[in-house]
Amino acid sequence: MIEWSADRRELRDGLTPWFEKFGDDYLAHDKAARFPRGPWQAVVDSGLLGLPFEPEYGGLGQDLLTTMYVLEGLGHGCRNGGLNFSVTTSMVSVGVPLQRFGTAAQKERYLTGVAGGGLIGAHAISEPGGGSDALAMRTTAVPDGDAYVLNGSKTFVSNGPVADVIAVYAKTDPTAGPLGVTTFLVERDTPGLTVGNPIEKMGLKASPMSELFFDDCRVPKANVIGRPGTGFLVLDHVMKWEILCSFAVTVGEMQRRLEQCIAYAKERTAFGQPIGSFQLVAGRIVEMRIGVETSRRWLYDTAEALLAGRDITVDLASAKLVVSEANVASALNAVQIFGGNGYMAEYGVEQELRNAVAGTIYSGTSEVQRVRIATMLGL
Repeated sequence: MIEWSADRRELRDGLTPWFEKFGDDYLAHDKAARFPRGPWQAVVDSGLLGLPFEPEYGGLGQDLLTTMYVLEGLGHGCRNGGLNFSVTTSMVSVGVPLQRFGTAAQKERYLTGVAGGGLIGAHAISEPGGGSDALAMRTTAVPDGDAYVLNGSKTFVSNGPVADVIAVYAKTDPTAGPLGVTTFLVERDTPGLTVGNPIEKMGLKASPMSELFFDDCRVPKANVIGRPGTGFLVLDHVMKWEILCSFAVTVGEMQRRLEQCIAYAKERTAFGQPIGSFQLVAGRIVEMRIGVETSRRWLYDTAEALLAGRDITVDLASAKLVVSEANVASALNAVQIFGGNGYMAEYGVEQELRNAVAGTIYSGTSEVQRVRIATMLGL
């Protein structure tokens, strides 16, 4: 495992005083499916959103591993899973592609805002009839003078209802397959863009989601990220960061849940003894610990392989599978260990189970990850 330097530990520990503000009234935000404006402002004030970005654009200039390590600390310390998800979504959806592919003008206008928290980011990839099949997208972008005209719709857009700027993936050449997709930066108030109402969902309720509709929406050519036709190259880079960063947060959440279950199993008594003395309860806690450690190793080993320039196609899919499914198992175990209290909303355990299910779906479903691995194995 990685030996974290004192500087990295100090950076992560610097979040600790903020956790109470981040998690303020988290159960109420979840119940109301309400974006937590106060806690979000606390995140902005903490400087967390600038972690991986260049200092000249307001960032902290940290590498991928350090960013993941600090985000794991966020997951451990902040119980508002929806807020955590919105944080990584804003950081990765717009900030990460801008850092890698953006022009100086784009970075000055948009990356500065994302890193500083003045702009909330989102990305629009999936469509109502496509889901995880990004190549099936029907949203088109046709050049017209100094702009592109977008028509179509997107769904499952996390941060959609609150986003200031959105990375939209659209087809600029429907005949070119993966080479016919381009990434655009679309501002919220762009004429022709309509943001749908928030979509009700099972978990991560404090992270709002919506559909987007494009009706002759004119986007300046200067807002293309990268070059026309490189949308899937941009998306590939973004998805690597999305999986590694968002599931680093998940590992932190799993670690906190493990610690809570250990403490509860020592304090809660049944039949005259702590429930942790029963082998079946202890066994669940052991499985939770194995899940945390296995997940952490998969994520950080995959990140190190990425930084070393190795092909991480199988490793990334495996890491995503391992962590997302271990998180569901962990949350289910927690509900059982807490028993009736785990089923009650006031303890916050049941909402973590609802949140965990999302991880097996977003960033490519578990089924898609298995197909990807099988394909790389030649099956």
